[in-house]
Amino acid sequence: MKKTILSFALLGLLASCMDDNEANGPKAPEFTIEEPENGFSYNKMSWARIQPDMDNEVDVTYEWILEGSLISQSKDLMYTFAEPGEYHLKFTATNTIGSISSDMVLTIKDTTYTNNLTRLYEFLPAPGQFVNKLPAWEEGISADSVLKKAEATLKNGSLISLGSFGGFATMGFDYTVINREGNDFIVLGNAFNNWSEPAIVMVAQDTNGNGLPDDEWFELYGSAHGHEGVIKDYEVTYSRPSSEPEDPNEQDYIAWEDNQGQTGFVPKNSFHRQSYFPGWTGDEITFRGTYIPSNIFDQSGNGSYWVNPAYEWGYVDNWPNNSEAGQMDISWARDQDGNAVELQGIDFVKVYNCNLAAGGWLGEVSTEIAGFTDLNLEGN
Repeated sequence: MKKTILSFALLGLLASCMDDNEANGPKAPEFTIEEPENGFSYNKMSWARIQPDMDNEVDVTYEWILEGSLISQSKDLMYTFAEPGEYHLKFTATNTIGSISSDMVLTIKDTTYTNNLTRLYEFLPAPGQFVNKLPAWEEGISADSVLKKAEATLKNGSLISLGSFGGFATMGFDYTVINREGNDFIVLGNAFNNWSEPAIVMVAQDTNGNGLPDDEWFELYGSAHGHEGVIKDYEVTYSRPSSEPEDPNEQDYIAWEDNQGQTGFVPKNSFHRQSYFPGWTGDEITFRGTYIPSNIFDQSGNGSYWVNPAYEWGYVDNWPNNSEAGQMDISWARDQDGNAVELQGIDFVKVYNCNLAAGGWLGEVSTEIAGFTDLNLEGN
């Protein structure tokens, strides 16, 4: 059974002072807030959602005051607490006639969480030399089975490959990753000195509360987003070859075409003989995202030693996992128009390869990932 809280203080004209005509005119805001049976109780690092039922919303402004500090000016509150404890919260609705307020006490419980992803929602690699190997696929294995294998692989800290440009994976957690001061998390990869296979990170909040990554996505802008040649809304379509080539080093292997009028191929090499096209998909796959030109070049001058130096910061599989330059900050989030946004926390992370490049005998630049680490949970 629920009980209803409604406490208010009129700061404008009192309704009792109105005559009958005035009573039919503008009114001060009215609302109710239902308190759950167990009180306003939430786990730390999960969303506290409170939705006042407003009787009058015309020209109304809102304030949520937590321990004396303004935390929101939206009607509905969505807020997450980093630490357990008891917190005092006040909601005020105001219009030109007056204001009403409600005071609440919130209990935030301590909870232990998994410092890794707990669910992989999506996994679709673009063609690449580790596709159908990381994780393994063979004829008859369904897309759902591949997704489950990829999820188990990441939970165990092992690698999955996203292939060439656009290949992606979407992960979620058993808590909300909070945006604290400084860098917040790492998506683990296998980059090493002078060999980067960078991927862009996108983040989302579970705004609608359904536990699925179907809310608005925001892109974390790293150092290379301002480089010459970056293309937003880039699109590449890969086509499955009609047969596997006889030449194990076939350069014109998997054809691609982009929305800039360019065409090319994902090459094959003798180190990996399986098909490079994801076996559980159709004969064409299209990927979209932000394209960033690769730094790849032949350092030897004779094709024997290719390098792909890392961008300065802000990408996955770009720097070694123990490098601060490989860490991500939720505060880098931008919306579709490139405007900075303030996110208190995130519930979903999507990673996709932002390069379309190859280096001779080394093959294509293909992102690999191996799990997730929340820097704020380390040591907790």
